[in-house]
Parts: sequence; C-alpha cells; structure tokens
Amino acid sequence: MKKILLTTAFCGSLLMAGAQALKVPAPSTGQTVKQEFGLTSIELNYSRPNMKGRTIFGDLVPYGAVWRTGANSATTISFADEVIIGDKKVPAGKYGLLTIPNAGEWTIIVTKQTDVTSPAAYKPEMDVVRVSASAQSLPFSIETFTMMFANVSNNSIDLMMIWDKSAVTLPIKMDVEAKVLAQIDAAMNRDNRPYYQAAMFYLENGKDLNKAAQWFDKATEMNPGQYWVWHQKANCYAKLGRKADALAAAQKSMELATAAKNGDYVTLNKKLIATLK
Repeated sequence: MKKILLTTAFCGSLLMAGAQALKVPAPSTGQTVKQEFGLTSIELNYSRPNMKGRTIFGDLVPYGAVWRTGANSATTISFADEVIIGDKKVPAGKYGLLTIPNAGEWTIIVTKQTDVTSPAAYKPEMDVVRVSASAQSLPFSIETFTMMFANVSNNSIDLMMIWDKSAVTLPIKMDVEAKVLAQIDAAMNRDNRPYYQAAMFYLENGKDLNKAAQWFDKATEMNPGQYWVWHQKANCYAKLGRKADALAAAQKSMELATAAKNGDYVTLNKKLIATLK
C-alpha cells in the first residue's frame, strides 16, 4: 500500500511539473516599436488587448479614468534625445505613457512613473507633460489595440493610438535643425569636411543655396566620379536659376551613371535635363 501511495504521489508530481511547463498564447500580446527620429530614436513598449466583442471606450476602458494605455504591464516610451511635446521640452529618458479617454477628447500624460498599471497607482505630481488630443472616429473597427509612429519628418513625428473606432494622435517634435547646423559649423573647421552631407541638408531644408552650391563644388572636386553628387549639384543649380550650370552638372551625372550602369540615375538626370531646356 505504501508503495502504491508513493508511486501515485510521484506520478502526480510529474503531472504538476508538466502543467507548469505548459505555454499558451498571451491574451494581450506585447509589442516593442523602435522608430528612428531626428538624429536618434524613440522606443515604445506596450501590450495589445483585443476587442473580443466587448464595448471598449466608456465601458471596458472607462471615460474620465487613468488608463495604462494597453494591458498587462505599464506602457513606456523612451526618447534617446530631447523632444518637444505640447509646448514642453522633455529630456532624453524613459517615461510612462498614460491616457484619460473621453468621448471626444483624450488627455495624454507623459509621466516619470514607469510602473502604473492601475488608476490608484497614478501620481499627478510625477507628470512631465499633459496634452489634450481629439478622438477621431473611424469608419471601421480595429480589433487589436495598436500604437504606431506615422508622418515621420526630420523635425516631427506622430504617435497614433487606434482601437475599436477611435484614433488619437500625439504630435512629437525635435529641434533637429539646430543640432545639425551646430554639427556642420564644427565639421567645417576640420580637415575632413563633409561637404556633400552639409550641402544636402541645406538643399533639402531651404537654407542658403549659394553656400550649398559652393559645398557641392567642393564635393565634386574631392570625388569627381560620384554621379549622385553631380545630380544633387545640378538640382541645387536649378533651384538657383543657373540653368546652364545645372544642365552641365546633370549631363556629367548621366555620363557617370551610364558608365556605372545605374539606370535609376540615368532616368533622374533625363527628367531633370528635360526641365532645363
């Protein structure tokens, strides 16, 4: 009898060990989103609950109450460089991302707290910035809570939050221009000067085109075989109204691109040349 009891206990232990090892899909899956922005990046960590036939806003997610903006663990957002949210500068670092949904407008909170999973744990004095955002109505339902980065530019990016038939956007900005201009000023005092990169920044951001043209000239003097540099030099000349110089640069770029068998740049130069004749 004792032997039977021991055998039964042993088998039971094996069953329990097997049960403990069972892995099933998470009801709310986690997601990490890392987005390059400006000169650095933003990283977002959150869990994604599903609708599952439930009424979401105003019921599962109550109106007027602090929401962790996801499920399971706290939602966090990390900035590798200083950003601007609303009218406030937010230093680089890791923060909690909370929201207070309402029917037509949400309050979005960036907080020093990175562990808030319930309204009771929220401390308003730890807020870094609060902003209001309109809740847009969608013509269709999104089953899984989704956050994503959209409308990415050099100086701005939108964090979009979408679930059920609601979409909310948090604009985030960065003073990239000042940082790049400071880098250019410092770089131009060194021996190995980034003429092409500096010229491209000026060209694409509406800066002094005459200065950009001078830097393109230097770039093609240093590396005369780079067809892409000649092409951008032609674009710069064209914007300055120097059609003859633009035409000569575009033809040079096309000649080099043809030799390199780069059809894309041959086509780009043909299109540019057509606008200059």
